[in-house]
Amino acid sequence: MLDLLITSPLFAGGLVLVLGLCIGSFLNVVIYRLPVMMQRQWDNECCNLNEQEPKHTDKFNLATPASRCPKCGHKIRAWENIPVLSWLLLLKGKCSNCKTPISLRYPLVELATGVLSLIVFLVFGPTFKMLTALVLTWSLIALTMIDFDTQLLPDDITLPLVWLGLLVNINGLWIPLDQAVIGAACGYLSLWSIYWLFKLVTGKEGMGYGDFKLLAAFGAWIGPTQLPLIILLSSVVGAVIGGAYAVIRKQSAPFAFGPYIAIAGLIAVFGGTEIVDWYLGTWKH
Repeated sequence: MLDLLITSPLFAGGLVLVLGLCIGSFLNVVIYRLPVMMQRQWDNECCNLNEQEPKHTDKFNLATPASRCPKCGHKIRAWENIPVLSWLLLLKGKCSNCKTPISLRYPLVELATGVLSLIVFLVFGPTFKMLTALVLTWSLIALTMIDFDTQLLPDDITLPLVWLGLLVNINGLWIPLDQAVIGAACGYLSLWSIYWLFKLVTGKEGMGYGDFKLLAAFGAWIGPTQLPLIILLSSVVGAVIGGAYAVIRKQSAPFAFGPYIAIAGLIAVFGGTEIVDWYLGTWKH
């Protein structure tokens, strides 16, 4: 199988694309359910502190209960859950039972995951580094959408990314281990310092601790030298997209910085070294 992946790039790319589409379908579940699971846990912890009965006693996780239409309760069948194709061809964007419209976001997340997975394959080839880059990319997609919806970056994803970045670099897969450790520390402390400086000057909180952990994760994966690029790119992307969103909606909204860190971080993963080398080369001339 490995020989086939190496000798047949077209087959390997198609396989990665299909895998990405399927993972995208699962990420839709994570994006919706993980914040709900967190809220239910917080509610039960509050009840416990107040010596009350738990508010939520039914089982709710990424696997249970089975996916259903929120309007009529129709259980989603296997052939109704084929990434992109079911929404486009079988369901035509509507529940098969009650005809309630199904958000376009679901197939878009699946498609984006598939395309980004293919890009990872094209950049890194059929290697172990590609597999680790896929895990990082899929995690960032989930974090981006969750933060966009809730202004939360769950520790259940950010902290494992930090530790995974350190683990994959034990033998220097991406960068030397010492650089990974320094990168994780610098990533966290850089935004932590900005947070406290902003709070001391304005008395307001400018960002959440999840942003610190996400940048720490990038530091652990690709090292401290890429962090200035990520911070700069995330600020530019955030200003452009956030400004456009405010103009379109004609109202201000809570600003989630995590998605822009994730986008900038992916750019750095795919070509950060080349961007930095190009910039330094241009500056020297």
